[in-house]
Amino acid sequence: MSFFRKLKESIASKAEQVTSKFKDGLAKTRDAFVDKVEDLFSRRKKIDEDFYEELEEILIGADVGVNTVMNLMDELRAAVRKNKIEDPNDLQPILSEKLVELLRGEENNELRMSGNGLTVILFVGVNGVGKTTTIGKMAHRFKSQGKKVLLAAGDTFRAGAIEQLETWGARVGVDVIKQQSGSDPAAVMFDAVQAAKNRGVDVLLCDTAGRLQNKVNLMEELAKIYRVIQREVPDAPHETLLVLDATTGQNALSQAKMFGDKAGLTGLVLTKLDGTAKGGIVIAIRQELNIPVKFVGLGEKMDDLEVFDSEQFVHALFGKWASEMGEEVKE
Repeated sequence: MSFFRKLKESIASKAEQVTSKFKDGLAKTRDAFVDKVEDLFSRRKKIDEDFYEELEEILIGADVGVNTVMNLMDELRAAVRKNKIEDPNDLQPILSEKLVELLRGEENNELRMSGNGLTVILFVGVNGVGKTTTIGKMAHRFKSQGKKVLLAAGDTFRAGAIEQLETWGARVGVDVIKQQSGSDPAAVMFDAVQAAKNRGVDVLLCDTAGRLQNKVNLMEELAKIYRVIQREVPDAPHETLLVLDATTGQNALSQAKMFGDKAGLTGLVLTKLDGTAKGGIVIAIRQELNIPVKFVGLGEKMDDLEVFDSEQFVHALFGKWASEMGEEVKE
């Protein structure tokens, strides 16, 4: 079996396993990004510099990130030379596989859970990115798995943050540990950990403030929260997830860099992916930060938080290609 036939067969098979949520959630990116790529591949009859330049522009326009695009173009050029590819259509499956590789990395996308007792997950991120909503959806997810969940209202700075978390707690059916607005967030975390231990809770989900007016204060506050949690639960927090709004594109990347290593990030949650035509930001973030995307928000419903899967993501985007490849393979 030829190299191209094997590759096309593999992609067609994987594409059949893509969930409808990924397909529906990535519709805007697929329409804006993939349709342009498909038009390029069908319009151009040969792979030359004009072809590469146009592909480069499309990828950058989808917020894949300039550095990542440059590296990707070098890899595609090398693949064209190595496999003596002349027809742009033969480059489609290779582009698809390269994008999967860029997203996959070596890390495990699954959440790290405590092997013995309480799991503590800390959520960080600026205001307005959907942090509280993500916590609510995550609480629903764990509760659906039969776990006992508790929420900690650690964002004592933003007006309405505590009430918003309480609203989600009521919707999901889990309790919220809180103090008055303006209280010390580390004190809230101490209370929450104690309550979680006393009640035999499986998972404690902790909200934090997302103000950016003073980055130093924010980082010091996070460091203090860390110390309090680790003193009470030595191997916690088991995950520190940065929540980013995918619709902000490159701004999401700059936010991620701001939190960076100082916040001890273990993973990312990308919200509102269904609302953007620039889903390529997922690739840019993964490449430039080397932090795994663990969850993506693909809608507004309570169960629209999906475990991120690089193959599902890419094959949901390139579903049309994949189905065409499947037809080719059958012929």
